[in-house]
Amino acid sequence: MATRACVPASQTRQLRLFRQMLHVHSHAIRRPAARPCCLPLIQLRFQTTGGTGGGSDYQLGPSQEVQPQPNTQSWGDAGERDDETSRRHHRWKQTAYRMLESAATTGASLAILGYYKNLVLQKINNAFEPGDPVLELATAGRGASSVVPGGTAKEWIVRPEQDKLDDVVAGNTHGHYYLLLGEKGSGKTSMVLDAMQKVDDLEIFRIRLGKALDFEFHEDYIGSLFSIRGPRDTTALLDIERAFNKLEKVALKRRRRTGKPLVLIFNSMHLIRDDEDGLDLIELLQQRAEAWAATGLCTVLFCSDDYIVYEKLKHYASRMDLITVQDLPKNMAIAALRRYRQKHHSSQDSEADLSRIYQLVGGRLSYLSRVAQAEDMEAKANEIIENEERWLLTNCGLLGEGQDDDVNEYSKFASAAMVLCKALVEMEDDVEGGSYNDERGWKLPQVPLHIAREIMTRADFIHRYDHLNLFTIDSKAYVRADSVPMALAMRRVCKDPRFNQLLDDSLERIGQVESLGRTREITLKDLWESGKYEFAVHNAKGYKEKLMTFTAAPAEKDNESDGEDKK
Repeated sequence: MATRACVPASQTRQLRLFRQMLHVHSHAIRRPAARPCCLPLIQLRFQTTGGTGGGSDYQLGPSQEVQPQPNTQSWGDAGERDDETSRRHHRWKQTAYRMLESAATTGASLAILGYYKNLVLQKINNAFEPGDPVLELATAGRGASSVVPGGTAKEWIVRPEQDKLDDVVAGNTHGHYYLLLGEKGSGKTSMVLDAMQKVDDLEIFRIRLGKALDFEFHEDYIGSLFSIRGPRDTTALLDIERAFNKLEKVALKRRRRTGKPLVLIFNSMHLIRDDEDGLDLIELLQQRAEAWAATGLCTVLFCSDDYIVYEKLKHYASRMDLITVQDLPKNMAIAALRRYRQKHHSSQDSEADLSRIYQLVGGRLSYLSRVAQAEDMEAKANEIIENEERWLLTNCGLLGEGQDDDVNEYSKFASAAMVLCKALVEMEDDVEGGSYNDERGWKLPQVPLHIAREIMTRADFIHRYDHLNLFTIDSKAYVRADSVPMALAMRRVCKDPRFNQLLDDSLERIGQVESLGRTREITLKDLWESGKYEFAVHNAKGYKEKLMTFTAAPAEKDNESDGEDKK
């Protein structure tokens, strides 16, 4: 009994069309009917998109009918299972490929980030190499005509603080960090550069965080390629903390190799703002300085012009040493002037002339440099004093009684400064012989910080005066004029004939404005047009006992003025 296989409809149509073609072809060739066995065997296999089995297992023979082959597979559950197995195998291959691709991408990302981190350490390492651009610029400048006296043993004046600073920068001191405190122009930065030149080796590290540790702030950060949060997305304090963590790694390696601590110098600490963010930054730097000083890993040197930095660091300072830089004494200042004039101007100035110049500008290195470069030293010294006087009046000039209410805060600031100037000038007048002595030179009058606040009746202005270089506060909390030219400028201002009256008028006007701000006026509008109020007084039984009338009497000044008008 013949069995019939299930053939899809599409294949059935193809078979029917093929039989018609064969029929037409057989008529066209007109083969004899007696020899059907000579008909060539035509075989066709149908390609299907399914699995194994199907139409590909059927052939067309001489009878032009579809005949099953011996190894024909039946359609049913077995075919479906084979298809599911094939699809599952295909899915596993795709999953394995994707896993391999992700693993390769992750490995490449880690390798590139590792290279980046290694590049970070190389950048910090390069900051320790000789050839600091600050030193090169300073060295190039000393050959020019605008140089300040200093630098080499033949040209600079060796200050008493230079030896201690040399030991600090050379890494010979351990267990402490330092604050270099002094007025602007006293030679702090020059001393640091000189110490760095003397010890120009791999142990010296001069740093600006944005330059030497640019790994956290530079545009070459590649973490964004791999969806890694960048350093710029965080706060500035976290960036600095991350920079210090990298610095510690380099410091540990160099400590094992050299046996000396690194030297980290922060210049111009007074430029940090006096607010909460500035205080947080100073506390962060001090915490690191304390920790590094305890371990001997790094020696930190802070440089500042203002007393407020020392005031903030003093709260938590357990390992901090203070190095104060003051003006040169008279003998050293005159020696510096003579050496510079002989070298660059070939002039032989007398001792009296040099002493006169010192009497005008004092021992401040910046002023000595400017005066020594000029042809006429005395004219240049007087110009410096005039500039200081204009600076004082520009920032703290008095306005008198005609000042407006809107500038009351400025008037308070200016009048407090002038009151302190007057007190210092009067102290100088009371001293026998004044503040200048031919043997010892200048000794400016000074008062303790708390007394200065009592004189000004304000406690918050003194730090602003220090920042403006009007007054200075030394490490012992004494207040005096910022420099000798500023002290002479204060004397000129206070000796002006109009000064006392202008100061009194300004203080009186400030009191009036403050009084107006604290006074409240109550007005009874019913009394404006000759109105009046009546008050009745009743006894315990409710009977009226008194009737009082409240009216407004005209002012006496108004009556007098009216009488004068009538006359």
